[in-house]
Amino acid sequence: MDFSELFDFLTQLQKNNSKEWMDANRKWYRALRTNFVAWLDDLDLTMSHLHDDYYPTPGKKGINRINNNLMFHPHKPIYKDHFGAGLDKAPNTADFYIEIGVKQCLLAGGFWRPDPKTLRSIRDGIDYNGEELQKILDGSMFKELFGSLYKDEKLTNAPKGFSNDHPHIQLLRNKTFAVVHDMKREEVLRNDFKEKIKLVYLEMLPFRRYLNNAASV
Repeated sequence: MDFSELFDFLTQLQKNNSKEWMDANRKWYRALRTNFVAWLDDLDLTMSHLHDDYYPTPGKKGINRINNNLMFHPHKPIYKDHFGAGLDKAPNTADFYIEIGVKQCLLAGGFWRPDPKTLRSIRDGIDYNGEELQKILDGSMFKELFGSLYKDEKLTNAPKGFSNDHPHIQLLRNKTFAVVHDMKREEVLRNDFKEKIKLVYLEMLPFRRYLNNAASV
């Protein structure tokens, strides 16, 4: 995959974010998309050997649409400024997400504002064994790669059914349980980019497993 060409395409798209420009460059887009799907297929195969519970996700299934959803976000441009995809994504489980864009490149995973039932299950898991999640979050390599949980809206008080003096109240107040590893464009262009993805994926895996176990109850 020639990521330098992908960055060039996305840069030009953002300068000319219109259906007319996309129609005129549709062949270029389709070629890049095909190459990105092939790259995802290769990455998916590589990562499937990392552990037995990996959920195979073909590139065509994992890749996101490049069109923004204007029905819910009418003020956004027609097209996104990135290529994104999810891998290792069994139904109702925590994401592992890759984004390659002109403004940001990142690897992320977890649950973004899960539905009420899933959120309640995660909070119940924290109530039962929040020490395990806190231990994962406090790991030195975990902190180096992700810092802390993704900063999103939090409840001002304890969620229903929990007290404000709960030992893990700061975790329980979260609405999103996810982490993000930001990358520079230079990292994406390096020959060892796949190795970087594997490293981040494996460090994130205990966090995602914890969430999946909690959400499945």
